[in-house]
Amino acid sequence: MEDDDRVFKALADPSRRFLLDLLFERDGRTLTELESELAMTRFGVAKHLKVLEEAGLVVPRRSGREKLHFLNPVPIRLIHDRWIDKYTEHHVTTLIDLKNALEDEQ
Repeated sequence: MEDDDRVFKALADPSRRFLLDLLFERDGRTLTELESELAMTRFGVAKHLKVLEEAGLVVPRRSGREKLHFLNPVPIRLIHDRWIDKYTEHHVTTLIDLKNALEDEQ
């Protein structure tokens, strides 16, 4: 499986996107902290974190006895640059402006 596929797979699940949002709000959370925010078992949250780690979106780091989870936004940026940004280039913006102008005339 390619890196883009892993990222898309990871982002496809709402629970995983919620975990990423939690880490965006405050990085370096433990499994216990993340579990307390979701209505699922510790095992379920751990499985979601594993998918996020495999996609490179979450990086775990040991701190003493705790395992902290950190957001890595780089894969999302690469997806943006490869799959989103090219569709928002100037010619697409021009077409949207034209569409809006034509709709305003009606």
